[in-house]
Amino acid sequence: MNQRMYELGSKRSVIREIFEYGKKRAAEVGAENVFDFSLGNPSVKPPQIVEDTLIGLLKSEDATALHGYTSAQGDAGVRAAIAEYIRKAHGAAADADQIYMTCGAAASLTISLCALCEAGDEVITFAPFFTEYRVFTETAGAHLVALPSDPDTFQIDFAALEKAFTPRTRAVLVNSPNNPSGVVYSEETVKKLAAMLEKKSAELGKVIYLITDEPYRELVYGGVKVPYLPNYYKHTLVCYSYSKSLSLPGERIGYIFVSPLVAEAKRIYLAVCGAGRALGYVCAPSLFQKMIARCQGAVSDVSVYEKNRDLLADALRQYGFTCVRPDGAFYLFVKSPEPDANAFCERAKLRGLLLVPGDDFGCPGYVRIAYCVSTDMIRRSLPAFEALAKEYFA
Repeated sequence: MNQRMYELGSKRSVIREIFEYGKKRAAEVGAENVFDFSLGNPSVKPPQIVEDTLIGLLKSEDATALHGYTSAQGDAGVRAAIAEYIRKAHGAAADADQIYMTCGAAASLTISLCALCEAGDEVITFAPFFTEYRVFTETAGAHLVALPSDPDTFQIDFAALEKAFTPRTRAVLVNSPNNPSGVVYSEETVKKLAAMLEKKSAELGKVIYLITDEPYRELVYGGVKVPYLPNYYKHTLVCYSYSKSLSLPGERIGYIFVSPLVAEAKRIYLAVCGAGRALGYVCAPSLFQKMIARCQGAVSDVSVYEKNRDLLADALRQYGFTCVRPDGAFYLFVKSPEPDANAFCERAKLRGLLLVPGDDFGCPGYVRIAYCVSTDMIRRSLPAFEALAKEYFA
């Protein structure tokens, strides 16, 4: 067997390990006694247009065509609808022939990294980062260089970034709104990043690509705007998923958008097609391709997440915990009251609280709390959080 694949298969991600523990524990003591904040699984139902569109497609479309193969890179009409939405919503140049339909953002990232990287290349990202970035990058034969962010804001630390570029740097990978911190990169941060990428590309004599991972783009609160990165740096690939915006994580549908302004954009897109072919990621689910073409711009009711954020964040601060207030996504990234976040999470388990230690996110000493759960569960969990806090802050 392939030893690396065995190792990946024999140990699930820390998030999945805790999620599976939660299911087992709920069967033992009752689901009402387990407060599972482990998994970023949307708790808000999809917008009504999703159900209506699916029913309409199933009733009106020829079943053979509806469930048949699309082109390997995705249905042409679907890609045209997405390109039109990008042009209208973001004011960015977009071409249907530069869009590749995928099975969610994980596939988008893996394909993009495999399309851009060769063995020994480096990909820079910023902690905290989604735990699977390292797996995706290593699958492409590259090395993930994880840099610390500003601990007070979780914005990019540009002094650290400037020192990280080497002749092996191929791309910078960003995620805003961020999983696990919920932080949204400000326009100032994005402009500084674009300027540095231009500068370093010139110094190194090669294009450094920007890959932006955007499953949480629409999940923002209080009127916060998420800058659209292709409008700031032309050599950008957008990896998008409808899992969070439409509450469809199990349907695995998303896309890669190669900005037509990217250097050698057509060749990069063909490399994306080639990577999709090599990885077996061709012809994303056809029913859901056709559904999303008719649901561009629709978003689930994010007000529920905002209510959950305010309820939980305010309570935790009152109890003595500290975290950077998130403007997007549905996570709190809380500083552990003891240096070992794993030990803290084990103590939290004793009170039925399932939290994810930050080590695999590149930030030891923190825990992630996914508040995409019912508001009722958050309310019921607060006494447990308060009792846990008294163990440390009393």
